[in-house]
Amino acid sequence: MPRSTWLRALTGTAGEPAGRLVCFPHSGGSASGFRPWVAHLPDGVRLLAVQYPGRADRVAEEPVTDVAAIGAAVAAELLAVAPEPELPYTLFGHSLGALAAYETALALRDAGRPVRRLDVSGCAAPGQVAGGLTHRAPDDALWSAVAGLGGLDREVIEDAELRELLLPALRADITAHETYRPRPGTAPLDCPVRCFHGADDPLVDGAAMAGWAAVTTGGCAVTARPGGHFYRDGTADLTGWVADGPAGVLPETAGRVRAR
Repeated sequence: MPRSTWLRALTGTAGEPAGRLVCFPHSGGSASGFRPWVAHLPDGVRLLAVQYPGRADRVAEEPVTDVAAIGAAVAAELLAVAPEPELPYTLFGHSLGALAAYETALALRDAGRPVRRLDVSGCAAPGQVAGGLTHRAPDDALWSAVAGLGGLDREVIEDAELRELLLPALRADITAHETYRPRPGTAPLDCPVRCFHGADDPLVDGAAMAGWAAVTTGGCAVTARPGGHFYRDGTADLTGWVADGPAGVLPETAGRVRAR
């Protein structure tokens, strides 16, 4: 795909895909963070990852601080690159990416192309996003807060040049997350929503994840995974759950809630 687009194709495009999975990174993340998923995908699943402006090959672009704007842009591009409706998308997003995936699902639904399923991770439900002032913190405090969550490798944390390069996009992403508010009167989705969170996540617990049931009439399941906000182990396991196809079943330990 052209480098100026929001989407990066991480799998080959030969032949007809059996499924399409679109992944949205966390604050400060990039599309390449989903590259390890490729080795664990079922045959025929085409993986697209979103590249936010202000990082990687879009580093020269101004970062975006509006989650709804991200969703609208990604949805428009998805409709342009794959106009056929026969193979709907599954969307997955972690933290900020969960909100961006939700807004994308809304935009696709409103365009007559509802998604097959929405999978969200490490993020309170849209109506329960509690705001926050981390985006206004001094550079040192903001960097330390993110590093303390395990979202940065030690080599990155200790590299002063990388820090200066990454901080503008990171601050913009956290601004987008902390200032996000769902639009009043938004009609619920009708697709299933599956939620994942780290059992030791200091930011989001199972109760906050269960609030996602309110955004859909299609049912909601919540699963706790070992680890904190960034549960880096078990990539193969998580990828299998997200890309398992229409008949996939969550583990029996998953809590299931219904929209009210």
